Amino acid sequence: MKKVMFLMLFATATVAANAQTKYFTKDGNISFYSKAAVEDIEATNKKVTCVVDAATGQMEFTMLIRAFEFEKELMKEHFNENYMESEKFPKSTFKGTIENASSVKWTVDGTYPVKVTGKLTMHGVTKDISTAGNFTVKGGKVVGKSEFVVSLADYDIKVEKAYTSKIADKIKVTVDVNLAPLAK
Repeated sequence: MKKVMFLMLFATATVAANAQTKYFTKDGNISFYSKAAVEDIEATNKKVTCVVDAATGQMEFTMLIRAFEFEKELMKEHFNENYMESEKFPKSTFKGTIENASSVKWTVDGTYPVKVTGKLTMHGVTKDISTAGNFTVKGGKVVGKSEFVVSLADYDIKVEKAYTSKIADKIKVTVDVNLAPLAK
C-alpha cells in the first residue's frame, strides 16, 4: 500500500513539474537604434507580448508599432506616418523556434545561450531571421535577451534621399523580456 501511495505521489509531482512549460509577458521591451551621420535615433516599446513554450521551443512576439516611444514627438510622428505606415501595418510579429531549447534548464538558475530562428513580419513583409541570445533563469523567472540587425530595405521601408544621412539602413534591435510562468 505504501508503495502504491508513493508511486501516486511521484506521478502527481512529475505531472505538476512538467505541466508548467509556458512562459509569458505582456510588458516586454524591444528597442532599436539607428546610427547615422547626422542623427542617432532610439526608440523603445515596453508593451511587447511574448510567449515561450519551453517543452517545444516555440516562441512568439507581438508588438504594436505605435507603442514605440521616442525622445522627440516629431520622430515618433515621422516613424509612424512616413516609414512604418502604422495605420496600414499596425503590428510586428515574430514566430519561431529556440533551436537548442532542450539545453535550457527552465527551472534551474543559470544563463543559457540559445539560437533562435523564425519569421519576422514587419511593414507587411515576412522574412526568415536567425539570431543568438540568452535565457537567464533565476528564482523561477526567465529573462530573455538578444540583439540583431535588420535592414530597412529587407522590409520595404523606404527612406527619402533627403533623409538618408539621418536614418541608417541597418537598425540594431535589442530584445529584453522578463518572463513568468503562464498561469493555467
